[in-house]
Parts: sequence; structure tokens; C-alpha cells
Amino acid sequence: MNHVISPLMQSSRTWLAREAPDLPADLLLAIDALYQAVEGGHVCIRVDVEHADAWLATGWVGRPGAYCPFILEASILETSGRFYLARYHSHEEGVAAALKSRASQLLTPRDPALLQSDLDALFTGDPEDRQRLAALVAQFKPLTLVSGGPGTGKTTTVVKMLALLQAQASDAPLRILLAAPTGKAAQRLSESIRNAKQALDIPDDVKACIPEAAQTLHRLLGAQGDTGRYRHDAGNPLACDVLLVDEASMIDLALMQAVLAALPDEARLILLGDRDQLASVEAGSVFGDLCASEGMSDALSQALAPYDVAVTAGAISSPLADCRVELTRSYRFAADSGIGALARAARAGDATGFLATLDSSPGLSRCSTARLREQMQQGYAAYRDAAKAGDTAAAFAAFLNFRVLCAHRHGPAGVEGLNALMEPAGTVWYAGRPVIVRANDYALRLFNGDIGLCLPTAEGLRIFFEAAPGQYRALSPGRLPAHESAWAMTVHQSQGSEFDEVLLVLPEVVTPVLDRPLIYTAVTRAKSRFALCGAAPVLEAALATLPQRESGLVEKLGF
Repeated sequence: MNHVISPLMQSSRTWLAREAPDLPADLLLAIDALYQAVEGGHVCIRVDVEHADAWLATGWVGRPGAYCPFILEASILETSGRFYLARYHSHEEGVAAALKSRASQLLTPRDPALLQSDLDALFTGDPEDRQRLAALVAQFKPLTLVSGGPGTGKTTTVVKMLALLQAQASDAPLRILLAAPTGKAAQRLSESIRNAKQALDIPDDVKACIPEAAQTLHRLLGAQGDTGRYRHDAGNPLACDVLLVDEASMIDLALMQAVLAALPDEARLILLGDRDQLASVEAGSVFGDLCASEGMSDALSQALAPYDVAVTAGAISSPLADCRVELTRSYRFAADSGIGALARAARAGDATGFLATLDSSPGLSRCSTARLREQMQQGYAAYRDAAKAGDTAAAFAAFLNFRVLCAHRHGPAGVEGLNALMEPAGTVWYAGRPVIVRANDYALRLFNGDIGLCLPTAEGLRIFFEAAPGQYRALSPGRLPAHESAWAMTVHQSQGSEFDEVLLVLPEVVTPVLDRPLIYTAVTRAKSRFALCGAAPVLEAALATLPQRESGLVEKLGF
């Protein structure tokens, strides 16, 4: 166990010492371990229930349903149980109940003949077409989970999916909402939906009913500052018929509970994501847990049979199995693509194949620590030229061409150390300085993760933020909330973004943060070129580590 005492753990200790000084020593140790686990992304911890009666007798620990700060979930016959903070146990039960309710429903299309005709017009006649299957599942299930790697056509699939749903809604336009966990992911979703709509040969009236404007989940729900409360909830649900959420792997347990609570009972929920990517920063790995289901029920198999899709009915591990479709064919990367091969090797944990591909494929390379600063300067050269010229559009476009990613915030191979390689000595603000916002400022409409570029203007240096595609707003440096330079960012921060070229910098030694999803996520941020700065043993250790977050969600969903 890591014995570093975090502010949260210290706060807990102070609170318990004041309010419950006589708690058993083993319970206090379990509470310390629980807070540490939650900070590491776990929802709960496993504990020995030998002393459960003593814990329950304190009044601070209760069984599920009790009004206590901590919950112990274990049957009489079990020797171990799950130990939760009460709020996370409540979130987990709420998420499981809401998803199981949606997953258990089987809907009936309004016009099966029209559905068959539209399917044939939008998709190939290949029964093995997984995109066709995903769009079809959404017609029969109020919950649809679409998982797939980069370039597997998730956005194209959902635009066709929405077109089919709209056609089945007759003349009444569906109220469709688009959202993503972060501002960058929402912007990319908007752009992808817009491009996919333009490429589709569908009636203009149907096309007009598919929105293009996506927003963050926090804005959609009406986040009330940093209180954790939202304007939309079960008592004031969202006004929508369909909610589509992209980058669902980034949604933590508490946010998923808020989304489900605010969703009307009759609305459809479509979740898109890549289950192999990094899980959320906060506690939970909800999308990954949901995608653990396999199989298809006889009822859904029979319902889909007339529509020319290859399905195999059989034992299902959960009701959610009927809602899940995995897209496996990549339309972005050819079979011999270096990035595609790297992604497959990372997903499989194949370090030997990963390094062999890195050394033999065009567009892929290794970077030595001695050449790191030089490679960063080369990668950002076009951006710095555009920034110094004050060309806002060109600067934003060039900044997306290249990005340095890393695993940590601190240390020579972390955000701070890598930023220092690009910063001019003795100057805080300079033309070309990219910044990332680190705290929400609702008055300025700036949110954690927003990227701004410092550019010269007639009035002096200003920080420009993209307000809409091709539209920018400028703020003086002194008005910014907490921020830092963004020459480098963590892989976690990069989720929801894509860049032409990525340089991944690993620390010199193996750390707990390094794991297979981190490497996979970093690789899949690159569209054409990727470079690695890091020792082979560190990469091998990372790819050999497949993290498992502790939670009871899978069990509650019936897997």
C-alpha cells in the first residue's frame, strides 16, 4: 500500500478523529485504504468480513440501504465483501438499476418495411456488416452501446442510426441531443457528425433533423458550479427523445448516474466509445464494465432475423449483451498501416510486435532523450511560425498537427519538465505560448481542458480560444483562471482529441500509472505519424499491465 497521505485522506482522518474517536483500528485502516483506492479510480475495496459485526455496531458502517457514511456489501456466506463510501454505493446501484431497466426492454419499429428499405439504402447487403447491426439494434433497444477503435466508423454508424430513428418517427422531428465528457471531444463530435451528414445520401428533411451541435455533459446537465449538483435530474429531466454520448469511456460512475437520472424514461440512450482506452479519471470504469457482456438473446435474435444481419443467439452473460455491438473493421488504417498495427499490438499487450512495428513502418520512429528537445521544436515549428505571424486560424490548425504526450504531470518526462524544454527563459507570456485551462470559470465560459493560444494583436498579447469552428474569442492573460503551458499534456488530457503526429514520452523507470490502456490511448491519438521516447523495458512493463478497477457494477448488472 502506498503510504503517501493525500489531502482527502488527511481530511477524512481529521473528521473521524473529531466525530468518531473510538472506531476500531482495523476499520480505520480500511477507511484509509478506501479513500486511497477511490483516488486511484476504484469504486470500492475488498475487505475481510470477519469483523463485520463490530464494524456494523459502530453505526458508521451499514448494510446496503442503511443511512451510514460507509457501506459493507457481503452476504452471510461470504468471507469477503465490498466496502464503499455510501455515495459511491448509491451511484453504483442507481446506474445498475437504470441500465438493466433499459436493457430489458424490446421495442418494435413503427414501420418494419420502411426500416428494411432504409437499411438497404444506407448499408451494404453484407450480413456481417457490424455497422448495420449496430444501427438495427438501436431500433429495438432503448440502450445501445457501440464500441470500436479509431477509424471503425462509429460516427458514420450513428448518423445512419439517427436517420433510421427519425424515419421511424414519421413526421415528428425527434429531439436529439449530442454530448461528450469534454469540450474537445464535443467539438470533434460536432465536426464528425457534420461531415458524416454531408457524405450521406439521405432525404434533406431527415438530414435537417439530425443536429450537429454537441456540448459537454456538464453543460448539458446544467452543472451548478463545482457542487456536484445539476439543474437536470429525475425531477427536471432533459427534454429529449435520443441522447447520444461520445467518448463514453471517459464517463465516471458519478457522472453516469447523473446522466441516467436526468434521462426521460422513454428516451433512447446511445453510448459510443472504445473500451480499450483509458478509463475515467474519477472513480469507475463504467463503459468498460458495460462492454464486458457477450452473446445475444433468442428474443432479439428472432426480432433481427428478417433484416439480413448475421446474429447468433445463445446464452447471454447479462441483459446488456443485447445492447452491445463491437465495430472491428478499421476504415482509417489499411491492413499494413503502421499506426493500425501499433494499436493492435498495444491492445494485445504485444511489446515485441509493438517495437518491431515501430522500427520497420514508415511514419513511425523512436526518439532518444538527447534529441527530445530538438524533435519537439521541429514538431511545433509550423505552429510557432503561424503564432508569431498572428494568424489565428493557421495557428490553431498547425497546433493540431503535432502533440507531445506523457504519463505524468511532474518530473523530467512529465508535463512540467517537457514544457520547460520549450519555454524561453525569464518570460511567462510570449507569442505562441499554448495554455490549457485547469479550473472551470463559468463566467468566462472556460472549462478544465480548454486549449488557448497566446498570439500577438494590435492591443498586445491575447489568449485566443476557439468559440466555434473558425470562430475565436480573445482574453487578456490576466483574466485566465488557473492554467499551465500545453506544449505537452498527459495522455488522459488528450482523450477526445486527435493529432496528425504524436510524440509519446515515457518516464525512465516503471511507475504505477503506466499500463496497456495508456499506451493504446496514446497511439490512437495519432492519425499518421507516431514517435516513442522511452526505454524498451519501460514500454514492455506498461503493455504487460492490464488494470482492473474494483467495483460491483458488473455483478449488479448480472454478468
